[in-house]
Amino acid sequence: MKYNSSLLLIAFCLITSLTVSAQNLKLNQTQVIGSHNSYKSQIAPELLAFLTKVNPAAAQSLEYSHIPLESQLDLGLRNLELDVFHDPEGGRYSDPKGLQIIKSAGGNIPDYDPSSALSKPGLKLFHVQDLDFQSHYLLFADALKALKIWSENHPDHSPVFILINAKDGNVPGTRPTLPFTASALDSIDLEIRTYLGIDHLITPDLVKGKFSNLESAVLAGNWPKLDDVRGKFLFVLDENEEKTDLYLSAKPELKNAVLFVNKKEGNSTAGFRIINNPAKDEEYIRELVKKGYMIRTRADSDTKEARTNDYSTFESAKASGAQVISTDYYLTSTFFKSDYKVIFEGNQYERPNFVLVKN
Repeated sequence: MKYNSSLLLIAFCLITSLTVSAQNLKLNQTQVIGSHNSYKSQIAPELLAFLTKVNPAAAQSLEYSHIPLESQLDLGLRNLELDVFHDPEGGRYSDPKGLQIIKSAGGNIPDYDPSSALSKPGLKLFHVQDLDFQSHYLLFADALKALKIWSENHPDHSPVFILINAKDGNVPGTRPTLPFTASALDSIDLEIRTYLGIDHLITPDLVKGKFSNLESAVLAGNWPKLDDVRGKFLFVLDENEEKTDLYLSAKPELKNAVLFVNKKEGNSTAGFRIINNPAKDEEYIRELVKKGYMIRTRADSDTKEARTNDYSTFESAKASGAQVISTDYYLTSTFFKSDYKVIFEGNQYERPNFVLVKN
C-alpha cells in the first residue's frame, strides 16, 4: 500500500505535537526551528547579477528564498522573522530603482506588487529597499491577516515565535528610509493588535503575571504551559539598544506591550534574548536557558553553511538549548547544489528542549 507524502508529513507533525503536549511542558521547555527573513521571495536574476559585480559576497548572501508564510507553518515551522519599514503615508517604496536595472539587462519586470500595496499607508515588509524588494506580502498588515486566518484554521497549533526587525538603515544608491521613532515603533504594536488581535498574542504582561517585572517572572519559571497558549504568537523586537530603548519609552517596563525586547540579563525587561552565534556562545546560551530565559539563535547565515554542508553551527544550536533556531534551509537550496537541510531527528521542526527536559 502506498502512502501519500503529505499525509505522512501531517502524521509526523501530529506525533511531534502530541509528544510535546503529553509532557505538559512550559513554553520555554520546547525547541523549534524556523526561518530567517521569512517573507523573502526570489530576487530577480538580473539584480543578482548586477549585485555580484558590485559586491560578490553580499550578492551571494542573497541567494535564498522562502515558500509563503502559511506553507512554512503547514510544514511545521514555528518561528518566523519579518522586516518592517516605516511608511505612514504610503508610496515611499513604490517603483523600486531595481526595476531599471532589470529593464536595462533585458529582463522581464516581475509582477512584484499586483495590488499596489506599496502605495498604501502602513508598515512595509521586504528585505532591502530598491534592491531585494520582492516579498510574499509587501504590507505587514496583509501578512498579519494571513497569519490570523491560518491560525484560526489551525486553532490548536503550537505557539509561533516571530522576530521583528525595524529597518531604517540606509544603503548606498537606494532611497533613504524613514527612521523608527518611539511612535513609529509603537505603530508595530498597533498593527499587530489591529490585524492579528490580542487574543492571538503571548505578551510580556501575560508572562509577568503577578511578579514585579518580566525578568523576575522569567527567573521564577513563570512561562505559561504550552497547552495554555496554543493558537497564539509571541513577538520579539530584534533590535539594537538605542531602538529598544525608544520602544521602551513608549512602553515603560513593557506594560501593555505586544513585543518582548532583546535586553541583556539583569534588566527588568529581560526575558527573550537574541544570541546568533551558538558556535561561539553555546555554553553562555545554555546557562541562560537553565536560568529561565528564552533564546533565539541561528543554524546558518549568509548561505555559508549550506554551500559547504556544514552542520556544526546547527549542532551547537541544538546542544545550547536555545528554544528558537533560525535557518534559511528548512528545505534544501534551489539556487545551488547542496544537501544541507536543518531539521530535527525524525523529520520534525519541533521537539522537547533536552537541556530542560530529560529524555
